[in-house]
Amino acid sequence: MLEDRMTTASSPTEWPAAYPQGYAVVDVETTGLARDDRIVSAAVYRLDARGEVEDHWYTLVNPERDPGPVWIHGLTSEALEGAPLFREVAEEFAARLAGRVLVAHNAVFDWQMIAREYARAEREAPVKQRLCTIVLAKELGLPLPNHKLESLAAHFGVVQRRAHHALDDARVLAEAFRPSLRAAAAGGLRLPLHECRPLTEWQDRPAPRIGRQASGPGGYGGYRPSSWRPSRKRPACPHPNPGRYEEGKRLKQGMRVAFSGDTSVERELLEDRAAEAGLHVATSISRLTSLLVTNDPDSGTSKVVKARQFGTPVVDEAAFGQLLRDVEPADG
Repeated sequence: MLEDRMTTASSPTEWPAAYPQGYAVVDVETTGLARDDRIVSAAVYRLDARGEVEDHWYTLVNPERDPGPVWIHGLTSEALEGAPLFREVAEEFAARLAGRVLVAHNAVFDWQMIAREYARAEREAPVKQRLCTIVLAKELGLPLPNHKLESLAAHFGVVQRRAHHALDDARVLAEAFRPSLRAAAAGGLRLPLHECRPLTEWQDRPAPRIGRQASGPGGYGGYRPSSWRPSRKRPACPHPNPGRYEEGKRLKQGMRVAFSGDTSVERELLEDRAAEAGLHVATSISRLTSLLVTNDPDSGTSKVVKARQFGTPVVDEAAFGQLLRDVEPADG
């Protein structure tokens, strides 16, 4: 494995010419996980081509609503009351992202939150590619017990001081990313870079507010959820369900496929590919589900738990991508 070479090649003399020239290691804390949730703090560590720290930046962000899980990120309405709005920090944030690969732990989530905030500000984040350190750890074959940031940090001997504080999480990730990047370079690994597509369509239902303070719960009265993309209802799958997927065989049109957890490819794009191949994209797990796609089968999510209960076959995203290349036509 590439990981076996790390101790002897921590500073490779030959660096892959195709590797990026710089990275922006990012962490954002948010009011929640949904599409209409907001960023409450953000941090960026800028790294050079070989992962050395150039500088760092941190800001609180007034989410214009209740701050959400204070017990996780520690940021109360009072703490955020005088913080800048996202549109007020968007330019400086963009300057720290420009020309760099966005690096994050579960990068899909961080990128989507950032993209939505820029959409609200009627701007586009200057990010062309992202790199997920969860995916990179898998590519390197790191012997981690799970895919939490704390496990990646412990593997490289990085000490966390304030978990779920954006600046410290970004620092920890930057320190863990450096040896990961060097190991990848030493092994000639092609970095798992993915395209970032900015949001170009969004809808916001304006809510009346009195300045930055209002009388509602959490100090942000008048907040109403926003809708960012019109919901797309896929047409019903025209093929009958042929049953469960069997390992070593092909997928067959009509099979019911569900997804759980982080994916390297945008979830909607992955679902679109499945639907275009003639599969039924399911939003939940039942005894009729043919296959669950997840990169973290030990995560304990409701879908993973139900799949285990029902004996539903499970594959990771990479395996599913291979299966999509040769889907068996439906009968008759």
